Amino acid sequence: MPKMVLLAAYVSINASDLSTYATKAEVAIEVEDKDVTTYGSLGWKEVLGGLKSGEIALEFKQDFAATKLDSIMWPLLGQVVSFEVRADQAAVGTSNPKYTGSVLINKWSPIEGGVGDDASVKVSYPTSGVVTRATA
Repeated sequence: MPKMVLLAAYVSINASDLSTYATKAEVAIEVEDKDVTTYGSLGWKEVLGGLKSGEIALEFKQDFAATKLDSIMWPLLGQVVSFEVRADQAAVGTSNPKYTGSVLINKWSPIEGGVGDDASVKVSYPTSGVVTRATA
């Protein structure tokens, strides 16, 4: 049984490699189910796939220095930008596919936490349009 530990995931937002700040990356895609049950279904519910949607969830270690994380993300607020996420920073291939598309940067929380917490930022962004999986 193959096993993998995420040690060096690749995270890019708007063509900026944010891997050095990232501590969590999640790509979630779903298809809404549409009820198409009729009396001919003999009491069993029938469904078909509807619209697809996705979300990327990320956690970063904050950095306010010039040209660092906060200065990269702040100007993107309200924009639809490109993303790329893969399990490893190595080259894209059959054992390291990349997931790409666009996301709406609809939130940025530059400061989160309480006394003694590390300066982390947790965000999740909805995808906009097609999300692709590529192995080359």
